[in-house]
Amino acid sequence: MNSNKSNLLVPGKVINYTLSSTGVFGTTENCAFKLSVYNETTIRIQVSLQNEFFPNPYSVISTPEEVKFFWQEKKEYCILKTKKIELLIEKNNFRLIFKNTKGTILSEDASHFGINWQGTAVGCYKKLQQWEKFIGLGEKTGGLNRYGQTYTNWNTDHFGYATNADPLYLSLPFYIGLHHNNCYGIFFDNSHKSTFNFGAGNNRFSYFTAEGGDLDYYFIHEKNVGGIISAYTSLTGKTPMPPKWTLGYQQCRYSYYPDKEVIRLAQTFREKEIPADTIYLDIHHMEECKVFTFDKKRFKAPTELIKYLKELGFKVVVILDPGIKVDKEYLPYREGNEKQLFLKYPDGENYEGQVWPGWCAFPDFTKPETRVWWAEKLIFYLNAGVDGFWTDMNEPATWGQTMPDLVQFFYEGQEANHKKSRNVYGLQMARSTKEGLTNFHKGKRPFVLTRSGFAGIQRYAAVWTGDNVASDDHMLAGVRLVNSLGLGGVSFAGYDIGGFVGNTNPKLFARWIALGTFCPLFRAHTMINSNSSEPWAFGEEVEAIASNYIRLRYKLMPLIYTAFYLSSESGIPISKSLSIDYTFDDKVYHGAFENQYLFCDNLLVAPVESYKEITKIYFPEGTWYHLFSGEKLGGSQELLWECPIEYLPIFVKAGAILPMQSAKNFTEDFNDGQLNLHIYQGMGKSEQLIYEDDGKSTAYLDLLFSKILIQMDFSANKLSIEKITANYESEYHTANFFFHGMQFHEASLDGKMIEISYKNVAFLDEISEYDPLPDTDHTFKVCQNVPSFSISLEGNHRRSIQLN
Repeated sequence: MNSNKSNLLVPGKVINYTLSSTGVFGTTENCAFKLSVYNETTIRIQVSLQNEFFPNPYSVISTPEEVKFFWQEKKEYCILKTKKIELLIEKNNFRLIFKNTKGTILSEDASHFGINWQGTAVGCYKKLQQWEKFIGLGEKTGGLNRYGQTYTNWNTDHFGYATNADPLYLSLPFYIGLHHNNCYGIFFDNSHKSTFNFGAGNNRFSYFTAEGGDLDYYFIHEKNVGGIISAYTSLTGKTPMPPKWTLGYQQCRYSYYPDKEVIRLAQTFREKEIPADTIYLDIHHMEECKVFTFDKKRFKAPTELIKYLKELGFKVVVILDPGIKVDKEYLPYREGNEKQLFLKYPDGENYEGQVWPGWCAFPDFTKPETRVWWAEKLIFYLNAGVDGFWTDMNEPATWGQTMPDLVQFFYEGQEANHKKSRNVYGLQMARSTKEGLTNFHKGKRPFVLTRSGFAGIQRYAAVWTGDNVASDDHMLAGVRLVNSLGLGGVSFAGYDIGGFVGNTNPKLFARWIALGTFCPLFRAHTMINSNSSEPWAFGEEVEAIASNYIRLRYKLMPLIYTAFYLSSESGIPISKSLSIDYTFDDKVYHGAFENQYLFCDNLLVAPVESYKEITKIYFPEGTWYHLFSGEKLGGSQELLWECPIEYLPIFVKAGAILPMQSAKNFTEDFNDGQLNLHIYQGMGKSEQLIYEDDGKSTAYLDLLFSKILIQMDFSANKLSIEKITANYESEYHTANFFFHGMQFHEASLDGKMIEISYKNVAFLDEISEYDPLPDTDHTFKVCQNVPSFSISLEGNHRRSIQLN
């Protein structure tokens, strides 16, 4: 055995190896190893103290491609090389060094103990590179740059968590390392409790460890962060196209009841003409908090209620908690018990824990039969007209925050304990719920929102960041959490606008809902015994601000929906940390600017606390335009910016083409057929895709969609519009173009002159002076004298417009 005095076990010398078409398998003095070339950018490393491997069956959905790789054996090293990665394997003590094709070290195992075991715990220690930064790791608090911090992956019900708390509800053991203008990604595919140390308490190495299982990780190298995220989501899956209604405004409370209160809520939205698409029903819709029930007193006729809400244009999402009340009169408990579907102790007795209904048994979602049963139980809600599900308490949560480690899970036949299985419980509950929706809502796109999950969760559900607090710090922390989830492949994510715990104040709600407009999941939520979080709950001034931003969200729907389509293809998130596009600009990691992000690629969002009227903003390289006034700003500079409560700082990247529409009361509401395209002066050529489908079915998978491509050549002042796919009839018959930062005197389409007009463009409506008067006078910003013209979009021919 090769170990040292501290009882640290290391692999030891390489004894033998065998090559295959996808990599190499070998043994050392103390372990077996397998190196699999998944593609030119990704290599999988598996090391086990046994002669077989025990992989996580849930996260990775791809298999190795048979790509050509180079193998060479030298005296001290073996070399495995693809077109993008050179991997050196030290033979004296199995140690790995990853380089790029230029020979620059990307990541290097520490000498002597790079891979090691301490008892059952397995670890991988990497030498810290000079000025190395670390980003990602999913739902983790703290700064954008993880350097100098330690994090634990152990899914935890963390009510009212602090803005530096760890761990939280969901685990994504994937991070990206950055140094010397190079980047790499590591996905540690081990479901045990794991620790990631990014140079905390030492200056020699970073490391990741797990309390049990194999060392099983994927090393990814691409030229940029976006490429690494795409490669990671090729392994774990990409976010599928959501139903369009889920991208509108969503209203939630713990809880809206009885049914009359839900009706009042829906009617108020429509009476006030504040757009909204979704109403949530929390645990008070249930009888004694028992899942798959409606409280007969509070919700006397749920099917009729939901039918009425649909007539008003609302979709309904209900909460699902995994705890099944121990009650022999309760059918789900009887069925689960008879079919042996619950988590058990080693002696075969059901594990029971206390949650909302009292003592509960818990479905074992790592068992296929359980997932099928759970999916079938959803018919109860679907028959009532429910549209989507909200899986909560699925860490799993119990009072006391403890599940005994010896509780047994099926784990696809591996028969694992709680220590190995906890982190995938929420992932499998979301999977089962999505499968139920898919199976019994045939042809419709499913919507599942989850609190807990693991790598690959983006295939099954959107994610929200749990029980946040009504504070400015939490508002900004939520932005970082969503952006970090995006770095981990979770494109559809959001936070509780207004804060779940505690009472928000009017200015905070106004700022938060403005910020939420530029978040993939747009949902307000608050808890029982706290102030309401409806847009009208804070007085007329805040109602007007909230209504303005909600309307803006619906105006931006063509841009947002297209961004989701592009994300479903590439894996790149809708909310992009600036580290994706400006990876090696040190300013984007600065504490003052790390909250800034790009929304739908071209909108620079600068989050700012509600009590600030002036803030400092960093503009990355390039040229930027203030969305609301059209002011042109140079990049690579810091500026102080006025930010009254009615105007969140939003800027547009030069060259951008923003597709917008008229506001609607809900996403499926009448469309006036007007497509508004805002083009911002840039350099060279720009293009913007406009993707359309029916927004609700899976017909898009059969190519029933429409794609319109808008291209602008700024050097030639030439604009073109082309329907590149027309298998679905576009909602738009007219295109209205607005040219920001551009001046021209005439425009011609196919040799015919087009009438040009000059308009003042306001993206938000003016705020009235309410009585009592607000604290400060409101400003009203417009983009003045914007050249504009309109053309017809009917027909499938290409249109070219010359500007002079």
